[in-house]
Amino acid sequence: MSDPLLLALDQGTTSSRAIVFNAQGEAVSQAQHEFRQHYPRPGWVEHDAEEIWATQKTAAEEAVAAARGKGEIRAIGITNQRETVVVWDAKTGEPVGSAIVWQDRRTADLCRSLREAGHEDEVSAATGLRLDPYFSGTKLAWLLEAKPELRSRAEAGEIRAGTIDSWLIWKLTEGGVHATDASNASRTLLCRLDTGDWDDGLLETFGLPRAWLPEVVDSSGEIGEATALDGLRGVPIAGVAGDQQAALFGQACLEPGLAKNTYGTGCFLLMPVGDRPVASRHHLLSTIAWRIGGRTEYALEGSVFVAGSAIQWLRDELGVIRSAAECDELAGTVEDSHGAVLVPAFTGLGAPQWDPYARGALLGLTRGVNRAHLCRAALEAIALQTADLVDCMREDAGRPLTELRADGGASRSRLLLQIQADLLGIPVVRPVHVETTAWGAAGLAGLAVGVWKDRADFSASWQADLTVEPDPAADPAALRRAWTRAVERSRDWVQEPPRT
Repeated sequence: MSDPLLLALDQGTTSSRAIVFNAQGEAVSQAQHEFRQHYPRPGWVEHDAEEIWATQKTAAEEAVAAARGKGEIRAIGITNQRETVVVWDAKTGEPVGSAIVWQDRRTADLCRSLREAGHEDEVSAATGLRLDPYFSGTKLAWLLEAKPELRSRAEAGEIRAGTIDSWLIWKLTEGGVHATDASNASRTLLCRLDTGDWDDGLLETFGLPRAWLPEVVDSSGEIGEATALDGLRGVPIAGVAGDQQAALFGQACLEPGLAKNTYGTGCFLLMPVGDRPVASRHHLLSTIAWRIGGRTEYALEGSVFVAGSAIQWLRDELGVIRSAAECDELAGTVEDSHGAVLVPAFTGLGAPQWDPYARGALLGLTRGVNRAHLCRAALEAIALQTADLVDCMREDAGRPLTELRADGGASRSRLLLQIQADLLGIPVVRPVHVETTAWGAAGLAGLAVGVWKDRADFSASWQADLTVEPDPAADPAALRRAWTRAVERSRDWVQEPPRT
């Protein structure tokens, strides 16, 4: 029998990727295609769902073609940008409007109205989440309010709704399967943590019908066949998880006390807490990590909305740099940011502030601040936001964090990891294979089809590549004080709620 291979579809916020892995976690082949970002109004972020599907399909077929002759693809794993929602016609499979992206803030006033009506405690207790525009439920409620003609179609089952994993599963199976896994469902505000299924009371709160929602399935298990991909008929879709839960699994953080941070478009810090959810006292989220063999496990999560996208902002909007690598190089030429502090609250602030009305701020500027200092300030902003989350997580979990496992594209920056280690006072460890999000999806799929006998067998593939120790001479106290002051100045900047 030929060597087993696994195809991971990694559908992210700015690009669609496909990676074929072998059982050792090595990428045999890969392909990636970016797609357009749409900003129709301030605070709004949209994607073209058809473009997402087209780029993902092309990337998958290119990766499969490049891996031909190197083994047999046994299963497909899917991981995705989580809270982004798509609505599509059940017969034609065509999207009904644009996808509303997780970064979108158009439902800020709806969330405020629900809080003022007394629903915050009810929703948080049931879902582990907060009433924030970040999550999917208010996006779907907004769609039905903005397009009243959709409600009757939704109630009749004529249209489907789901997060990006559901959209891809539908397209891959050519309309044969409408499903989402428990980790993605737990990000919608519509799924109870204790049952791992849609809740009628929550659906009523948001005014949403159950008929258009997908079935909630295990994160590891055969769901359907990918009949829409050339050369993969008969290959099962066997693993599905939201991108951050997939990265947690791929980092082999399978037991309480281990934590990972993904440095991507945003930053996402997760720590597994076992088979019972932990309620945060510091505004973190309780979420489903994964469901395997019908057993649900949970995690604490802190979310930073803008991390790597702050580097994109320097490149695309300001023209300060031509690439992320240039940002890293320039930042390394200065010892600090010369007093400049960047708060990249371009779409509000996530944990622990949860302020959708905050906006970006660049403070502490003097005539001596140059583009190298701005690059340094951007890297510091990523690390400072993460440091705030780590402080909260340490207290909620009631245990020390001995190391932080790092992944995602920005983890390639050794300077960023050094800044992070200095702020936290603990080692930051980057694995050999930094594509842990895709690897986690592949791992969940491989478990389902017997590539590994159990989770311990899978986790044995994890290896450290780089360990960055904190600099004993580092004194981050002043930087953290300046950061706290800057964050306060960025808050509640939008005085009037966004128009709906």
